[in-house]
Amino acid sequence: MVATGITVLAFTFVLAFSLFVGWVALRFLSFASPALTPVIVGLFLALLFKPYYGWFLAHVRNPTLALVLMLASVLVPLGFVCWFGGALLVEQVAHLLKSAPTIVTRASDWVNLHYPNAQSVLSQLGANPDDLQLMFLTNPTRFSSDVLSELGTTYGANAVKASFGFLKYLTGLASWLVTLLFFVFFLMRPDMRGNDYVSQLPFLKDETKGFVARQIDAFIDILVNFFQRQVVICLIEGILYGTGFMFVGLPYGFVIGFLLGVINLVPLLGTVLCLPIAASIAFFGDGGSNLRLIGVLSVWLTGQFLDGYLITPKIQGEKTGLGYAGVIFSFFFWGVVFHSMLGLLLAIPLSAFCVVLWRALKDRYIRGVI
Repeated sequence: MVATGITVLAFTFVLAFSLFVGWVALRFLSFASPALTPVIVGLFLALLFKPYYGWFLAHVRNPTLALVLMLASVLVPLGFVCWFGGALLVEQVAHLLKSAPTIVTRASDWVNLHYPNAQSVLSQLGANPDDLQLMFLTNPTRFSSDVLSELGTTYGANAVKASFGFLKYLTGLASWLVTLLFFVFFLMRPDMRGNDYVSQLPFLKDETKGFVARQIDAFIDILVNFFQRQVVICLIEGILYGTGFMFVGLPYGFVIGFLLGVINLVPLLGTVLCLPIAASIAFFGDGGSNLRLIGVLSVWLTGQFLDGYLITPKIQGEKTGLGYAGVIFSFFFWGVVFHSMLGLLLAIPLSAFCVVLWRALKDRYIRGVI
């Protein structure tokens, strides 16, 4: 009984200490998110372009030349697309924003006509324009403007505001430069596997080294397979949705559909943001009708069917070790934990680490006990 009590006490202490270390690590990551975000973005971009860079490197045998050729092959076509299609894209976005008030007004009139009690219900819930304006109090930009107005004259406030804007611009530029530097660093760095990392830990036993190396390899495989394949899936879906929305006659259909597919890199985010816009334009926009709304919804349902039964199984398969529900939960959970973009960036790596850790514990300890 004494031995059992000591064992339980020791296990409780180890578990509590592990949870404390994890909590400290998460708090540190959340605090350092502005500095870590460019590094992580550079790493993910390097994971995405690594096979492409490897193809150039295999042919020219010079890392610098391979990097230059790879960047040229990406940036030159992108520059032509922006040069010839950028004006059309900006024009469509401008028209979409200009027509937004009209669509909102038509939607409001339609709701008042078919559901006359809706306005009174919203009023009872406190959802009137005066109350909704209180939500903007949490907007840092507005808060900063109010603070500046309290500092002194209008000229002084504008001067301070301009200074903050310039500093913000410099900070953003520095962040992009840091991202580019780490992208090049991770891209040109030789691939390292579990044995390469374990070789730098000479204090581990040989059996432990092999075990740790296998877990590192599993973790790396999950990351690489997910990001490389998921980006390809989102690009294919964006083209399919954009083409389908254009085919059913939706104004600005390709822009909205392409964004719907690409933003779905964070599962369901593109659907939540873009599908209501597409449906509203289809029904309340110029020439809107039930038929066009049905067409938009049919395109979306077809895309969901192809994604679930053809595109994702063929490209992604079971390589990640994370199911679709697990991926969605990962983004929501880690996004709430970090309260920043860093949570979305680290969602899959942290979830992959948890999966690998659980498999390792199950194979090494739990299965033997059971």
